[in-house]
Amino acid sequence: MEEVCLNSEPVFDMVDEYEGEGDCSAVEHDDETGSKHSKKEPPLPTIGLEFDSFDEAYDYYNIYAKEQGFGIRVSNSWFRTKKKERYRAKLSCSSAGFKKKSEANNPRPETRTGCPAMVVIRLVDSKRWRIVEVELEHNHQVSPQIKRFYKSHKKMILAARKARPPAEPVTEIHTIKLYRTAAMDAVSNGFSNVSEREGIHQPDHSKHLELKEGDAYAVYNFFCRMKLTNPNFFYLMDFDDDSWLKNVFWADARSRAAYGYFSDTVAIDTTCLTSKYELPLISFVGVNHHGQSVLLGCGFLGHKSVEYFVWIFRAWLKCMLGHQPQVIVTDQCKPLQIAVSEVFPKARHCFCLWYIMQRVPEKLGGLRGFEEIKRQLNKAVYNSLKIIEFETSWTEMIKKHGLGDNKWLQTLYEERKQWVPVYLKDTFFSGMIPIRENESLNAFFDGYVHKHTSFKEFVDKYDLALYRKHLKEATADVQSKNSSFELKTRCNFEVQLSKAYTKEIFDKFQSEVEGMYSCFNTRQVTANGPIVTYIVKERVEIEGNEKEVRSYEVLFETNQVDIRCICSLFNYKGYLCRHALNVLNYNGVEEVPSRYILRRWCKDFKFQHVDRGSTDIDVYSPVYRQSHFHNYAVPIVEGGAQSEEQYKIALHELQELLNKFNLVDDSLV
Repeated sequence: MEEVCLNSEPVFDMVDEYEGEGDCSAVEHDDETGSKHSKKEPPLPTIGLEFDSFDEAYDYYNIYAKEQGFGIRVSNSWFRTKKKERYRAKLSCSSAGFKKKSEANNPRPETRTGCPAMVVIRLVDSKRWRIVEVELEHNHQVSPQIKRFYKSHKKMILAARKARPPAEPVTEIHTIKLYRTAAMDAVSNGFSNVSEREGIHQPDHSKHLELKEGDAYAVYNFFCRMKLTNPNFFYLMDFDDDSWLKNVFWADARSRAAYGYFSDTVAIDTTCLTSKYELPLISFVGVNHHGQSVLLGCGFLGHKSVEYFVWIFRAWLKCMLGHQPQVIVTDQCKPLQIAVSEVFPKARHCFCLWYIMQRVPEKLGGLRGFEEIKRQLNKAVYNSLKIIEFETSWTEMIKKHGLGDNKWLQTLYEERKQWVPVYLKDTFFSGMIPIRENESLNAFFDGYVHKHTSFKEFVDKYDLALYRKHLKEATADVQSKNSSFELKTRCNFEVQLSKAYTKEIFDKFQSEVEGMYSCFNTRQVTANGPIVTYIVKERVEIEGNEKEVRSYEVLFETNQVDIRCICSLFNYKGYLCRHALNVLNYNGVEEVPSRYILRRWCKDFKFQHVDRGSTDIDVYSPVYRQSHFHNYAVPIVEGGAQSEEQYKIALHELQELLNKFNLVDDSLV
């Protein structure tokens, strides 16, 4: 299996031979014998493209020139005087400049035109060559159909001949290394043509990404653009031994930065896989300080198996520098369970309650008395405050409707500790899962992906989807910072949290403060040293407009002002419930204890956050430094965009910093 990592590398990967089959724009090419082969153009020279050596950069531009119909030469080179080491070079069209006037009687005619076409390459990090300037336009006619061999092409052909056995037919075969994306080399209309050339058996197409016409080129362009325009872009591609594309993973700079803030609870969305969409999309999603979903990476999965899930989970973990989440929420899927336990052994793995309850009509809809079964199931799942309540309700439902042989319900019951809320009270979900019957979830790419979305269509919409999500977050940041929230009660808890929480989280907390008035008869029932137990009664709505009185048990530790409610809203949502607030108020506590004001919900959270990272990370690696710097840069960018004054300050400081960088670069030359 081949794994290609391009986290801090260029978007083009290296192949052993250039045979002209990777790109999508085919041209006809004449070899030395005059026969024609269907050739495909190498990628256009682009600023940011990198190579392992000067020779590889030269060979790349030479191949490009051969396909376009012009020759090249090294028109300028820069060397460090002390080491006599080349650190910069200009590769120009062979028609660049003009020859000196000859004193001969019969001088050769002038063939140069002062052509401006060229690339400038520069040595970076003392080991890689990067294109830093590009000019593609010529001032003379160039065409691959022009039957002319230039000196640079002749050298290339001679090198190819030496590398081939004498018995091979005399054809022009490029054996130099060319930087390309592996996806373009491995895929032709979705499938590799290796087996056709070499006569080996056809692989199982069901275990590879099935790209249709135009998909491969769209994905290729997407990665090229993202790597060149997104400073901390990361992606991995997974190939089998026959160079068939199996899996793809990527995360842009914002996703990587967001994970530094919101890595506590992560949902792995496999809706496209379970619903058998044409697009095998898998997304890693978190919750930001506004309670909005935020993308933490995504990919394409070639097959729904343990091996493939393990690969993409490890790719994601590698991207996030080995920092594991505390809680992982997934669909109820056996391969997912095995893969999560293997890659994230320390994380608490839970199933998404909403996904499970959405399947109830599909799994039980044909049963007699379905509506009653559904009502009892909802009661057992959503209304149980204690484990004994759930067990009793579930048993009654099974017996009453004769569901003892139902395989799906048997599986649900066996795995109840991973999805039923009453078993998950000690797990912090940061609002990731719904705990009430009327709550729902929307996939991150909801509205951008449908049953028949193609790869090409998705990568075209990717930027738009993320732009709208980022705009929504930025708008919420401005509203939370600059708006004064409307207070609906005289409770000091409301005043206190209006100064700390973002608007969306404050609105949710405010409903709990208002809900304090639906609670009554708060009374102490037991005391065990500093731990006092209270019962708080509340009138809650049930079916229709009916209400019933429910009793909630609240534990209050008087020394540390620690409080726990049996409803466990704080662990589910991240803020105190009305029952706990009632007990605090009953005991004369006028402010919510600081431990119950989570920093992740505060309006200035990103500016206060310090990414401590993982203890096993190489802090001296360029990958770590780039990711770490970007985490600090994002709040500056977002803060600078909130007002004209802040924008000017941020822009001035960044310009000053860039000037200092330029001074350092000049001193090294």
